[in-house]
Amino acid sequence: MLRTKQFTFIALILLLCATNSVIGQQIQTPAPSPAGKVMQKVGLVDFTVDYSRPGKKGREIFGNLVPLDKVWRTGANGSTKITLSAEAKLEGKTIPAGTYAIYTKPGKSQWTVMIYNDLSLGGNVARYDESKELVRFNVTPVMGSRSVESFTIDINDMTNTGATLYMMWDKVIVPVKISVDTDAAVIAQIERFAKNPDISLANDYHNSASYYLGLKKDLDKALTWVDKAIEIRPNAFWMIRTKSMIQAEMGNYKEAIKTAEVSKKSAQAANNADYVKLNDDAIKMWKGKK
Repeated sequence: MLRTKQFTFIALILLLCATNSVIGQQIQTPAPSPAGKVMQKVGLVDFTVDYSRPGKKGREIFGNLVPLDKVWRTGANGSTKITLSAEAKLEGKTIPAGTYAIYTKPGKSQWTVMIYNDLSLGGNVARYDESKELVRFNVTPVMGSRSVESFTIDINDMTNTGATLYMMWDKVIVPVKISVDTDAAVIAQIERFAKNPDISLANDYHNSASYYLGLKKDLDKALTWVDKAIEIRPNAFWMIRTKSMIQAEMGNYKEAIKTAEVSKKSAQAANNADYVKLNDDAIKMWKGKK
């Protein structure tokens, strides 16, 4: 009888332990500094920033929670990481494709930003090793008009050749200029494409012509490429319109008008009122320049 009671008691203890284990696995609570992620294409380069977002929570941040002129992990928890799919520049400093940690030294009048090769350092800044830095540079912080509660990293102000990475917390905004060599990358693609006789896709020819038109670069070559595109897709009214724009850029308004009339006719056949209007507007404008 005693053995039976002992067995029952042990079984009950094991059941309670198992139940507590299951409950423990099911209960989740919010992280004090939740994970954040920024993904942005700048030109042709993909940027990804992985970081944690501590909150202000009524505290004084810079000069108190985050000491001035000391290495800061630039976030919370593990290292803040930035990944580039291709080479770019931060504040004029070349950053090869890869993944790096971001550390900073906040200051009253300037911040030092360090791009760091050791991804495992995390918040152990006492072991920070300057020999592991890829680059460092200084930036000037600005004061925002409102307080940002959670530490925030964002990439904004995009153009074909750059953007700005912003680090924001409390009323402090730290801008970091991003530069990418989009023209060189696109032109290299175009040249590789042009040298490959097996490539005859109309879209590629058209995109190449459009890019050169945008640069106002080698318009004779752009015209050759758009003609090849139209040869493959003779009813592509948007490609025919690109040809008319190249001709107009070359000052050949008479031919540009003729080409725009063809584009308009094809657009009408496709019931595309937008391109009909675009061509009408262009024809009206170019007639005054003949």
